[in-house]
Amino acid sequence: MTISYNWLKNHIELDLSAEELAPVLTSIGLEVESLEKYESVPGGLQGLLIGQVLTCAPVPDSERLTATTVDVGGERPLSIVCGAPNVAPGQKVVVAPVGATIHPLEGEPLKMKKAKIRGLESEGMICAEDEVGLGTDHEGIMVLDPAAPVGSPAARYFELEEDWVFEIGLTPNRVDAASHLGVARDLAAYFRENPQARAKRPSVEAFAADDHALPIEVVVENPQACPRYSGVSLTGLHVGPSPEWLQTRLKAIGLKPINNVVDVTNFVLHELGHPLHAFDADKIGGRRVVVRGLAQDTEFTTLDGQVRKMHAQDLMICDDSQGMCVAGVFGGLDSGVSAQTTSVFLESAYFNPVWVRKTAKRHGLSTDSSFRFERGADPSITVYALKRAALLIKEVAGGRISSDIVDVYPQPIANCQIRANYRNIDRLIGKSLPPETIHGILAALEIELLEKDEQGFLASVPTYRVDVRAEADLIEEILRIYGYNNVEIPEAVNSTLSYAPKPDPQKWKNRVADMLAAQGFNEAMNNSLTKASYYEQHPDFDAQKTVRIVNPLSSDLDAMRQGLLFSALENVAHNLNRKAPEIKLFEFGNCYLTQPSSPDGIAARLAGFHERVHLSITLCGQDGPASWRQKAQPASYYDLKGAALRVLVAMGYRLEDFQIGEVSDNTFSYGLEYRLNGKTFLRLGALRKSLLKSFDIEEEVFFAEFVWDYLLLNLANAVKFAEMPKYPEVKRDLALLLEEGTPYQKVLEVATKAEKQLLRRVELFDVYKGKGIPEGKKSYAVSFYLRDDEKTLNDKQIEKAMGKIFGSLKHHLAAELR
Repeated sequence: MTISYNWLKNHIELDLSAEELAPVLTSIGLEVESLEKYESVPGGLQGLLIGQVLTCAPVPDSERLTATTVDVGGERPLSIVCGAPNVAPGQKVVVAPVGATIHPLEGEPLKMKKAKIRGLESEGMICAEDEVGLGTDHEGIMVLDPAAPVGSPAARYFELEEDWVFEIGLTPNRVDAASHLGVARDLAAYFRENPQARAKRPSVEAFAADDHALPIEVVVENPQACPRYSGVSLTGLHVGPSPEWLQTRLKAIGLKPINNVVDVTNFVLHELGHPLHAFDADKIGGRRVVVRGLAQDTEFTTLDGQVRKMHAQDLMICDDSQGMCVAGVFGGLDSGVSAQTTSVFLESAYFNPVWVRKTAKRHGLSTDSSFRFERGADPSITVYALKRAALLIKEVAGGRISSDIVDVYPQPIANCQIRANYRNIDRLIGKSLPPETIHGILAALEIELLEKDEQGFLASVPTYRVDVRAEADLIEEILRIYGYNNVEIPEAVNSTLSYAPKPDPQKWKNRVADMLAAQGFNEAMNNSLTKASYYEQHPDFDAQKTVRIVNPLSSDLDAMRQGLLFSALENVAHNLNRKAPEIKLFEFGNCYLTQPSSPDGIAARLAGFHERVHLSITLCGQDGPASWRQKAQPASYYDLKGAALRVLVAMGYRLEDFQIGEVSDNTFSYGLEYRLNGKTFLRLGALRKSLLKSFDIEEEVFFAEFVWDYLLLNLANAVKFAEMPKYPEVKRDLALLLEEGTPYQKVLEVATKAEKQLLRRVELFDVYKGKGIPEGKKSYAVSFYLRDDEKTLNDKQIEKAMGKIFGSLKHHLAAELR
């Protein structure tokens, strides 16, 4: 939100500079993100002077140039060669002498230097409007009033306004401060001890109907969506450019002036914080305004020229036959104010925040109006804002107020009443405040105290403070104005012992994250909200188990993610688009599932939701940077597998305890699945090209996903301690000839079952297919490690164990020795 310092001073008397005011705003919860100087004319005409042309003479061999001498109040006149056709002796002009910088409307700033033109020395420039940003005319130089003082700065002569602009990071709950008056109210509360620092609202006492020539009937068919609707008519208007003061105010906060009527509605919006809308009264059919919805998929053209299909739940402002405006969001193209408009109907309404937010999100619209209505406008200010706007329109566009104010407000919204206890105030603030201090702060915040006693008070909160609804909210307001920095840090801090779960999830998360980071991986953090269409279009996911958002911000954020796959692919696509050669990512993230059934009762419905933490590892591109010693190597499936298995080993799991199966589905073209106790702990592999294509990814991507909660649950059983073996291991190698389709996992399973007592581990150290190997066969070179924890093995025991192992491999896998 943008606030003008000069504008703010119209609503509160301040003796602080803009730089001094910025930390004050931040301290009361209106964080100043930036403070920038604003000049109504770029460059502020710095260095430009008022001069008088003394002499003019044609430049030889030139049809357009004139040699002039110009008095700018210096020791001698300046010699300036001018190309303007209207330069003449005696004129008062704007001069840019050598060293000054001009800021033309188009092009870059230009610093004046001495120059020779057609052999004549030129010591500056006599300026046209567009050359210094004062206008658009380039037909000739500016000729000023003869009374303009020679030698005076041009900035002083034109009375340019210099302003400072605060960019405030407004939190979503503080819509009451989304205006200059709102900020002034907060400052008045902060400076409550200063009787001059009071928030001032512009007077509207002069408001009165001049005639009743244009009555407009208002009918609200949906009072739930529109609890209050106010309006008034004006006639005899002259629509045109706004006066300089109004344009300057709007430009300072980044708004582009449109015309005097529309500019007034924008001015009042940013002054008071309440949105208004002006309709061309001649385009209101039947002189009747109806607040209602349209039929589903009715086409409506908004101010931006787009034809939109309206939803049946979109609230519209209509005449007796058609829609004119999307209520609280966007105006219509056909009913807006134009240069031909002579009469208007001004709208000042209070719309239900939920209705406005849903409509804005459905159509992907975000306007200054919807921003305020979505967060909660003030229903009590509609008539005041209407009077303020009507008086301003009369001031800048002429005309007459041609109706009484129409105010449809069937069920007035009352102030919120909150009971507060002094003990609770002291407990939450951490400091005991005198009741007088508390009462003074609340009075400065325009919060009325209806009742007082020794224990506390009953407060009446004005309707514009939509965020203050409970005692804690009220206490927060007291503390915000009292000052967080005024609460001393206690010398002693009390704490309670809390149960630390074992294993500690955060400890293991940090340990694994550090390990992956040490291997060159970067941690990714993604939103748990994602597209429901990802799961609807992918056959490996059950779309019915997707947790959907009831009121999504957009179609891209309408569901909770079931897994980390699509987040990882979005990250890969983002990095590839930015030419990142090496993508090594990991992410810890929450994932969500629900059962499609919806049983009665909140507890039963909540029981159908499941939240689990997953860990993903993603590889794409190079495995590491190139160096003078070696070329960059592409990432491979084995790099991913190694990183994933190191996680399991680091957490104390024995790889041989897992049931390992091959994976080939709509997600992975090839890969492995690691299961333990009937649960899938890990899936890893190379992602299918068809899946990558949907993200415009052409490179190969390797992806692994753990169910982190499963890893933690089984961690206590996984981590075991044993005494170091006293007796040596014996290694025996076998070169096995097997069917080509036999996976190594089968060899491991059969060998382990055949010799459970002495076999400690099995390692595959070579795979061979080719010359000397029969068609349809392959060779595995496998090492078997044997050990007896009670004694040293002898040859007989070793041969017996190896015989059992090979016999079992031969029986179950038709293995042969090469």
